[in-house]
Amino acid sequence: MKHAQYDVLIVGSGAGGGTVAQALIPLVQAGASVLLVEKGPRFRDDEFTGQELEMASALYEDGGGFLTADGTMTLAMGVAYGGSTVVYTGTSLTAPERVIRHWEIPGLDYKDLVTRSEKYAAENNAHLLPDEEINENNRLFVEGCRAAGYEARQFPVNVKGCLGSSLCNLGCPNQAKQGTNRVQLPRAEQGGVEIVTRAEALRIEDRAVVVRVGEAQPDEKGEPSEWKPGDYRVEAATVVLAAGSVGSSTLLLRSGFGAGLPRLGEGFTCHPAFILVAEHEREITNDVGHPKSYYLDRAEQEGWVLETCMYFPFVTAKNLTGFGPSHSTLMRAFPRLQMILVLATDKVTARNRITVDRRGRPAVHYTFTPSVVESMVDATRAATRIFFGAGAVRVHAPPADPPLIERDEISRLDERIHSRFFRPARVSVSAAHPMGGCGMGGDASQSVTDAWGRVHGHPWLRVADASLFPDSVEINPYLTIMGLADRVAEGIMNDHGANSASLGEER
Repeated sequence: MKHAQYDVLIVGSGAGGGTVAQALIPLVQAGASVLLVEKGPRFRDDEFTGQELEMASALYEDGGGFLTADGTMTLAMGVAYGGSTVVYTGTSLTAPERVIRHWEIPGLDYKDLVTRSEKYAAENNAHLLPDEEINENNRLFVEGCRAAGYEARQFPVNVKGCLGSSLCNLGCPNQAKQGTNRVQLPRAEQGGVEIVTRAEALRIEDRAVVVRVGEAQPDEKGEPSEWKPGDYRVEAATVVLAAGSVGSSTLLLRSGFGAGLPRLGEGFTCHPAFILVAEHEREITNDVGHPKSYYLDRAEQEGWVLETCMYFPFVTAKNLTGFGPSHSTLMRAFPRLQMILVLATDKVTARNRITVDRRGRPAVHYTFTPSVVESMVDATRAATRIFFGAGAVRVHAPPADPPLIERDEISRLDERIHSRFFRPARVSVSAAHPMGGCGMGGDASQSVTDAWGRVHGHPWLRVADASLFPDSVEINPYLTIMGLADRVAEGIMNDHGANSASLGEER
């Protein structure tokens, strides 16, 4: 095993890790050494082809097919230089005040978090798209919301020079999306932060992490690692975990930290989601332009959010209930399909948590609570009214039996779309935005970290990702993660003092 020494080691390069890496440039300039390791590879611009199966297998954990322990829900987690910021659509919202106040975290001030989040929204060029860049799928959503008595809101998105390829979830082929792979990580490297890709953190030891660097295979996308393949023991005065909700929780559990942290792995939440499609009589521009420009937020009132979306043929086919002629007929209508994504905003429950199996691999235990099911059903009814309000002739609704609902059935939606038809594994559900597992709080009996991401009992170890959330944030968590990671970086700077040139002596 090879050995290396750094002042700060960051595990993960997504919204949390990329933010911390950039924010620690002043430490590097003062003489400190900072290393970031990322499990996934670094991709060349020309490798983002937009080919669905090819890019999904390259960019996502388990090719996008990571399943919960009972096999009823998939989790989408990016594995690449830039983490999940490479594969999400760029929607940029700050956390609702009521959510952060409900968390009741000692030392976490809402205004401070919003200020930090807004700083990164500006840094990443988050803005509202002009009207001429809104595609028809999004226009129909706005029109349908108005007809159904709702008011759609527009997403700020973090793009620059968007060419409307609509391929955000497969990695932008035009380098327009301003994820950490485009903004924070390159700046961190220019500032002296070292980044090693294809480097998986295996376990945490006392002020050290054992890392395995993998070798690029001949038929794989992505550049070779910056280090030679093999195992490394990397010592560091400070270790920052930013491997995501599942990744950071798993690494701590696999390393034996659960004995002193009874809440480790608990508090897992997400946004259970599925795609709804509606057929129009004419073709619509659902695969041109930015796919996600508008949303309808009913999280506080009904526990759900609707978002415009565009998914590719394979993912769409997977989400449609049933087989045979009815399924193929709807897929042949793909150019005429309007799409809406349903997301339920769940809450912490005792049953939903992250564990590790005997081999140390992650296992996500998730049960759909009655309230989540009702939220998804209610959201489907609302989306169906929006579809018909926009002129659709029929809607495919997974929690309906049969799933195809014709326009003349609109008066029977409460009967046609019902929780009794929502059967796990029959309805294809994917978890958006995994959160929790290393929740913040006051002490080790109730939480894993404090408000600055310090792991209780281990002041040299911090967490800086969505696993910090003690409950669902109800929206895309990207800016909230960056705001919290900015706090973590500030805490590291304070720990090491203004004169960081002496860091090597402190180790």
